[in-house]
Amino acid sequence: MPLRFTFRQLEYFVAVGESGSIAVAAENVNVSSPSISAAIGQLEAELGLQLFVRKHARGLALTQAGRQMMAQAITVLNQANALTRLASDMSGKVQGPLALGCLLTFAQLIAPQLRRVFEHRYPDVRVSQFELHQQDIFDRLRTGRIDIALTYDLDIASDFRFVPLVALPPHVVVAETHPLAGRASVSVAELEDHPMVLLDLPLSRDYLLSFFENARTKPRIAERTRDIEVMRSLVGNGFGYAIANIRPLNDIAPDGKRLRYIPLAGKVRPMTMGLALVAGAENVLTVRAFIDHCREHAAEGTLPGMNMRQPGTARAP
Repeated sequence: MPLRFTFRQLEYFVAVGESGSIAVAAENVNVSSPSISAAIGQLEAELGLQLFVRKHARGLALTQAGRQMMAQAITVLNQANALTRLASDMSGKVQGPLALGCLLTFAQLIAPQLRRVFEHRYPDVRVSQFELHQQDIFDRLRTGRIDIALTYDLDIASDFRFVPLVALPPHVVVAETHPLAGRASVSVAELEDHPMVLLDLPLSRDYLLSFFENARTKPRIAERTRDIEVMRSLVGNGFGYAIANIRPLNDIAPDGKRLRYIPLAGKVRPMTMGLALVAGAENVLTVRAFIDHCREHAAEGTLPGMNMRQPGTARAP
């Protein structure tokens, strides 16, 4: 029986099914929205099934048939990727697809350049990039929808392997006009009377608030945001201080305001940036090559977009 669909159509179908939006799916797989719509329409026509219900205000929802088809499509795509990896391993050549997840809080700084250098080094590799929250990273690793992820060592379960790259101590981020801006370091207790802009993301939020719990005090949370760039702009405009482990190459907020990064003093746990993957995934040649690629950059202090010379930053061995 001839194949009635393409892997590309299945990939687009899964992207829409996961996001519930053609526009978001198009952004995630880096193609145009009309291309996604056409692929879904062709797939529905070939299969003779309605895969989605169109909801004007809420995007698209999978039908019952669509949910069953999506589960099978994910399996088919994973098996196709496994065949490509097997061929790569047998040939001894780094090639084929690599699905890379990256934590939203630093994806814009690190992933594009790290990926570009890797693809230049291995031109037969095609990297797909996904910006995700920590729990989404775990879910996609477990279902095989991503191969490896750049993330923090937050709540890493026993079924994952975590490859540490660099330890990043927390810094207090303030506007240049903030009363603390001239300090060489700041303790948690000294933050008590100042308003805080909280990066309100799962797991990251718990990590940030743990500093205050350990010091037996509470922060004065004035603003909350789930976007680290919005956080930086709020800080730059005087809405409060923030705490961040990532320090970009420049200390300028997105809207041009200058920021100050001050080490947080005391016994505060750094975040370790590294690579999360399911146990055994490093046996795949392309995954192993990407791990080595990231380790080289970390050892040389050249992870893209980051100021790795900041005081107190430990380098990976």
